[in-house]
Amino acid sequence: MKFTLLILGTLFSMQLSAGVYKCTDASGKKIYRSVPCVEGQKKVELNVKTGGSTDLNQQESQQALSQQEQEAKDAQKKQEEEQAQQKLAQLKQSVLDESAKNQFLVKNNPQKYSAFAIPPYKYDDLSPLVKIYQSKLPEIERMRRQAAEKALATEQCGRVESVELSEKSAKDGLIILVDCSSAKKFYVSEQELATKSQ
Repeated sequence: MKFTLLILGTLFSMQLSAGVYKCTDASGKKIYRSVPCVEGQKKVELNVKTGGSTDLNQQESQQALSQQEQEAKDAQKKQEEEQAQQKLAQLKQSVLDESAKNQFLVKNNPQKYSAFAIPPYKYDDLSPLVKIYQSKLPEIERMRRQAAEKALATEQCGRVESVELSEKSAKDGLIILVDCSSAKKFYVSEQELATKSQ
């Protein structure tokens, strides 16, 4: 007898720990069961030990909303990453375009420029100084060409030997250093070149 009661008690406690579900169908009829409600019913899980309850429909809605929000964040992040990659690709292409113009100028004017007067600044292989201004690299390449031409226009620069970004540069104003065969140096500021182009 005691053994039977023990088995029954064990089975009853297992049933309670499994949870009880209150299921409400479309007509409003409530059914209590030990297994989860079927799809389409209003579902509430009752905790027999604590007397508390959990609205499973609301829980599912919150989970679905959280998933949608996460998917939206992931999609936005992916879009931002793609835009950043496109922007970087455009920047690198602009650098190549300006560098090509510099090389064309040097190659076609050997009497005015030494062969290595304006060596290309490569985006992925920059000196520490130039790397600081990496985002302005296309402008820097264009400024190197313009600064060389400005130095030659003074007629005090027999031949351009090198054109580099100067250490005197700052975030609010870049400076290009032009070294000439006449041993004369020209420091040409971003502001000077901007005034010239207007």
